[in-house]
Amino acid sequence: MTDLVPADFAVPRTLTAEGFRLEPLGEQHNASDLAAWSSSIEHIHATPGWTGSWPPAEGMTPEQNLADLRRHAADFERRSGFTYTVLEAPGDAVVGCVYIYPDREDPAVARVSSWVRADRAELDAVLHRTVSAWLAEDWPLGEVRYAAR
Repeated sequence: MTDLVPADFAVPRTLTAEGFRLEPLGEQHNASDLAAWSSSIEHIHATPGWTGSWPPAEGMTPEQNLADLRRHAADFERRSGFTYTVLEAPGDAVVGCVYIYPDREDPAVARVSSWVRADRAELDAVLHRTVSAWLAEDWPLGEVRYAAR
C-alpha cells in the first residue's frame, strides 16, 4: 500500500479560518457530531461527492456513532486517513466534517470529501475553497479528488 503522506510529514492538527476551525475528529465530539449529521441527512446526500451511502437514512445510536468516531481517530493516529471535525468559531458546535483518505482504486490519490449541517449550507463552498487551498499549500499530496462546489 502506498502511504498517503510521507512518514516524516507532520500532519496538521488544526486549521483556523473565518467562521470555523478544523481539529481531528474524536470521541469528545460524539454528541455534537451526531446532532449535526442526523439533522442534515438529506442535505449531506445532496452534497457533491456523497453517494448516499452515508449517513444512514435510519440514523445511528450514540454508541454506533462513538464507534465510528473512534475508528476515524484510530485511522488518524495510524496515518491511514485523516478526518477533521468542522467546529464553529467562535464556539465548539460541530458544523461538519472533512475526510482525507486514499482513493480505494488508486491509493496514491487523496480522496477528499466534506459536509456541513443543512442550517450552515452557506459554509459548504467556503469550506471547500479553504480546505482545497490548505491541501495544495501545506500537504505533500499528489493528486487530490475533491468534488467541486
